[in-house]
Amino acid sequence: MKNETSVLLLSMVITVAMVLGGLWWLQKSQIITLPFPEETEEDEPRAKVTPKTTNIKPQIIIAEHLSAGDRTLISTEVTPAKQAAVKAFASGNYGKAASLLEASLKAKKNDPEAVIYLNNARIGTSKSYTIAISIPIGVEVNAAKEMLRGVAQAQQEINATGGIKNIPLKVLIANDDNDTKVAKKIAKAFVDNPDVLGVIGHFSSEVTLAAAEVYQENQLVVISPTSTSVTISRLGNYVFRTIPSDRFFGSALSRYMLNQLNVRKAAVFFNSQSNYSQSLADAFTTALFADGGEVVAEFDFAKPNFNAGVDVKQAIDNGAEVLILAPNSATLNQALLVVQVNDGRLPMLAGDSLYKPKTLQIGAKDARRMVLAVPWHILGAPNSPFPQAATKLWGSDVNWRTALTYDATQALIAALKQQPSRSGVQKALSGSGFQPQGVSSKIRFLPSGDRNQAVQLVKIEAGNRSSFGYDFVPIPSK
Repeated sequence: MKNETSVLLLSMVITVAMVLGGLWWLQKSQIITLPFPEETEEDEPRAKVTPKTTNIKPQIIIAEHLSAGDRTLISTEVTPAKQAAVKAFASGNYGKAASLLEASLKAKKNDPEAVIYLNNARIGTSKSYTIAISIPIGVEVNAAKEMLRGVAQAQQEINATGGIKNIPLKVLIANDDNDTKVAKKIAKAFVDNPDVLGVIGHFSSEVTLAAAEVYQENQLVVISPTSTSVTISRLGNYVFRTIPSDRFFGSALSRYMLNQLNVRKAAVFFNSQSNYSQSLADAFTTALFADGGEVVAEFDFAKPNFNAGVDVKQAIDNGAEVLILAPNSATLNQALLVVQVNDGRLPMLAGDSLYKPKTLQIGAKDARRMVLAVPWHILGAPNSPFPQAATKLWGSDVNWRTALTYDATQALIAALKQQPSRSGVQKALSGSGFQPQGVSSKIRFLPSGDRNQAVQLVKIEAGNRSSFGYDFVPIPSK
């Protein structure tokens, strides 16, 4: 009996302990800080994933999103030498940091973050002019590195030739995760840092629209190399961009459709949940109507019942003579389904979101002869010294994001040469005579802050420049 009682008491103790332990674990699980959900789109951050416990909010520590050399932001470009370099940089040992970064670049030549940190380490505590760049490292690391290469190359060149009137250029890097809330906080951090005299960013139109309010209100110039939404033109006199507005892209596609393809009826595929996609679709439609053409059908990638096969058939039944593809990165796969289903039946025109290796790989023969409107192509300006210098520095070709970010940096450098202050930079960029040399042409801004530059058209053709058997080939302007 005594043994039975002891067993019973022990069982009760274990049960109570398990219950209490479970309650403790549950309580702890309620206070864990959740990280930001990953986002995969180039043009818009996707809808946030709602956690099961609604009172949990992500914690943003902006200091962890910023670095001039004291931390690595790009985890894919880390070597032991670079890890040691950022520790030396953080402790103020800039000479050691520079030596370690040089060693890291011998192992990873194509690392723009290391190039920027090396230039910053060489400056150390000496007087410098500082600009900042905000890029989507956390969700679009390849695009982020492409943009960073443009800044790094321009910084390398100006500092190697003595700097801006003998004062070197320092670059502060920020990772905004292509998230509007994070970008706003980063913009506020830039504004509050008196050393920052100009900003390059952001990546998507949606994020640029959100952050630009902060820059405009606090009178700090921002130049976006990648955001094309027409809405950006109306944000204020401190907001610029080196990529043309969607109006330019829409007009270029409309003119090619009417004058080169000699057709007048189009079906448009777009994503109504993307500011970029909606902007390009609207710009094309407006231009086409003005030129005497007609949009006979519109199809929304965002609709839950979107069906590429059904929609392409309906477009053809409605009399469409050409398909216009204006996806954002989040709906690239849907656009490629349209390409495959179309199977070459109708000619296709597209925006720059399809200007990716994936289009060549997946689209293949079905994408052949598709024409895309893009900001720049490496073969489009054969006399420019930029491609050759870029290939020498990085060991490979670069794309339009690198080129237009390089132009944004050159614009800030030229403005700093005139007057190295926030108001002076804005005044210089807005001047009627401001036209520094860019990658393929002079950099000129319209009163709206938009880049005054023609769009490059490219066509997908069979070739061996890529590894997929098809290439983007520039179409000569007429």
